[in-house]
Amino acid sequence: MPDARQTRLAVLGSPIAHSKSPLLHRAAYRELGLGWSYEAIEVTGETLPGFMRDVGAEWRGLSLTMPLKRDVLPLLTRRDDLVELTGGANTVLITQSGLAGFNTDVYGVVEALRGSGVVRVSAVHLIGAGATAASVLAAVASLGAMEVLITTRSPEKATPLLALATTLGMSATTSGLSGKRGDFVADLVVSTLPGGTDVDLPLPAEVLSGRVLLDVAYDPWPTPLAARFLDAGGRVISGLEMLVNQALAQVRIFVTGTADAPLDGEARVLEAMRASIGLGPPAH
Repeated sequence: MPDARQTRLAVLGSPIAHSKSPLLHRAAYRELGLGWSYEAIEVTGETLPGFMRDVGAEWRGLSLTMPLKRDVLPLLTRRDDLVELTGGANTVLITQSGLAGFNTDVYGVVEALRGSGVVRVSAVHLIGAGATAASVLAAVASLGAMEVLITTRSPEKATPLLALATTLGMSATTSGLSGKRGDFVADLVVSTLPGGTDVDLPLPAEVLSGRVLLDVAYDPWPTPLAARFLDAGGRVISGLEMLVNQALAQVRIFVTGTADAPLDGEARVLEAMRASIGLGPPAH
């Protein structure tokens, strides 16, 4: 558990100037009456070890973007169960006994879906094969998913995800971005591709018009895939919903030492965080 002298936090990544994490976290700490600072710092996988060695006594915690979610693993002294499961940590709590790693992306995905009325899924089409994709698998498994199609530019990169899906009790297959699995009818599509990525992905008309897309990207918006769903009359959940919910879990960790303990006045904190990035009050 951090002590009262630890008041500095940041999000690390490269590029990082576009990050909305400072807006979210600063809004939360203002609402909580905490005089903590939170900034965005350019850090690459190569410079991460040196940055961590130089972290002083004033540091409380860090948020991490890709590719640091995996690069940080050898530097951690403790990992939560979801870090072990997914192979990625997006949150570091700095303690007297070392660096504790957490994964709040799974919580972010689950709450983004539940907040939009998606409380149970069966068949999922997952696009992308990075660290966020692993978190998505863990999230949809908790919502009952039994079958997943993993589409990625290089299907061989999906091998770890296939193993994870098996561990989670799901049947999984893979295809390339220009593959022929346009017949897969998912009740949920999740894209983890970077914002602005345009792929000619075959999707059944009934999926585009009648199913749900969670696109973890949010800038630029709408993404090409989100635009396809919207044009066809489908439902789209912006990556901002995942972002704000994973950030709320990070705030819990930085304030209480655990993601499982709700904050005092958490409803007000979440509303302030949402407002900071232009989102209205949560639906539930």
